[in-house]
Amino acid sequence: MNGKADEAGPEAGSGAGSGAGPGALDVIGDVHGQAELLTGLLEQMGYRDDGDAWRHPERTVVFIGDLVDRGPGQVETIDIARRMVAAGSAQIVMGNHEYNAIAWATRHPDRPDDYLRTRAGRKGEDNRDQHSAFLDQVGPDSTLHHELVEWFRTIPLWLDLGTARFVHACWDAAAMAYLAPRLGPNRTLTDELLVTSSTKHHPDYEAVELLLKGPEVPLPEGYEYVDNYAIPRRRARFAWWDTEADTYATSVLVPSSAKRPDGSAYPPLPDAPVPTPPSTPYHDDIPLFVGHYWRTGPRAALSDHVACVDYSAGKHGPLVAYRWDGERVLRADKFVHQDR
Repeated sequence: MNGKADEAGPEAGSGAGSGAGPGALDVIGDVHGQAELLTGLLEQMGYRDDGDAWRHPERTVVFIGDLVDRGPGQVETIDIARRMVAAGSAQIVMGNHEYNAIAWATRHPDRPDDYLRTRAGRKGEDNRDQHSAFLDQVGPDSTLHHELVEWFRTIPLWLDLGTARFVHACWDAAAMAYLAPRLGPNRTLTDELLVTSSTKHHPDYEAVELLLKGPEVPLPEGYEYVDNYAIPRRRARFAWWDTEADTYATSVLVPSSAKRPDGSAYPPLPDAPVPTPPSTPYHDDIPLFVGHYWRTGPRAALSDHVACVDYSAGKHGPLVAYRWDGERVLRADKFVHQDR
């Protein structure tokens, strides 16, 4: 497709990722500040706000990350998720947007006038633009801003409940095994790991990027594209869940809106093998849920055992959830959605 479109450790303990164990779970995709869609979806699935938190008598939510950026209800979205996690009616894993928010707010130890996610120069302007909805609504460097960032730091990088798994972008057992001894309680970022994982080309950076942004491959010469932010891209996402995909045409995901740098239409990718696949395909039969991939069109699992619940709520799409009841083979009829 031209994508226009082992064990990772024991179950997490207390903290933002804790709550009910395996059971009836509703896995909610990337909300991106669309609080109205979130409350509508929760109501549709039978959750009610009792004044303390949204709850269901028999089910628990798992938020797949990327609560923030883009939408008009940043603070309300975080408040809903935060109260549910505290009440035990939800669990959560970190998205790349929560990670970026932490790095944007954390001073660099070797450059005290700058931050781990730089605010300086043209790159800093790009970072600010991508984070502007959150910053505008909380107030940059306000008390509320720092309070919410501290809560983000309590969110685990992944969840393994034994019979189901959750990570924002890619389940990579090798990266998880590498990171495990470097993590804080409940698979959270330590101060040291936050710095090293913000340092390009550091092994910690590569491992965290793989989990939160997914594997990417260099594009063949002549296949660069420009994304929605007008940023030139020479790398593209890789369909790590497809055990049979091995060529650029079948395994590399380029956005449907992609254009060549000169503004012309983006061509079909070549039917040539990807020289070095960046991640091992997911072969386990334990159901795995991810977000991140801005899917469109009819809801369906990516494979028998992998489902993506991100259907572009941050880009005018629906907010989607998968209602999991313990099944090993994931089914299209278990997806539900809330439209604008």
